[in-house]
Amino acid sequence: MKKQILKPRKTGEERKRNHKVSVEKRIKKYIKDGGKGSLNLSKSPVEKLPDNLKVGGGLFLYNTPIKELPDNLKVSGSLDLANTPIKELPDNLKVGGYLDLKNTPIKELPDNLEVGGSLYLENISIKELPDNLKVGGGLYLYNTPIKELPDNLKVGGNLYLTDTSIKELPDNLQVGGGLYLGNTPIKELPDNLEVGGSLNLENTPIKE
Repeated sequence: MKKQILKPRKTGEERKRNHKVSVEKRIKKYIKDGGKGSLNLSKSPVEKLPDNLKVGGGLFLYNTPIKELPDNLKVSGSLDLANTPIKELPDNLKVGGYLDLKNTPIKELPDNLEVGGSLYLENISIKELPDNLKVGGGLYLYNTPIKELPDNLKVGGNLYLTDTSIKELPDNLQVGGGLYLGNTPIKELPDNLEVGGSLNLENTPIKE
């Protein structure tokens, strides 16, 4: 009988290192191939991305240890950063699809942020929104410490303010979908409010 040569098992550290190298190779190949389609790095050990990265589809980074995004990042599809330790976003970020920031330590959004789809901000410590924020889809703010919204805010889809401390709505607020104000201390609605869908006033001081 031939003797079997047993290879030593890789340690956890070696496996992590190899996984990291593998992810870096995937990113380089994606860039080399022209940045077409989506780049799914979720649940991987990725910690940073190369500068000037252009993603033709969605960029999925949820459940990763990534702490920052590169300058001049362009994402044609959605950008998912849920459950990451990321603390800030680069200025002038434009996302074609949805932007998911749920359960992150982000406390403020950058100037000139444009989101073509929905913006998910649940369970984060954000207290205010930038004046020039553009959201093409829904804006989800429930369970955040936000206290006011900027004047002239336009939200293409639904606006969820449920379980927030917002006391009044801004002038010239335009909501393309429904407006959800449940469990807020809002007492009245502004005269120039525009809502395209349903209006939810459950458990508010407002009399329907």
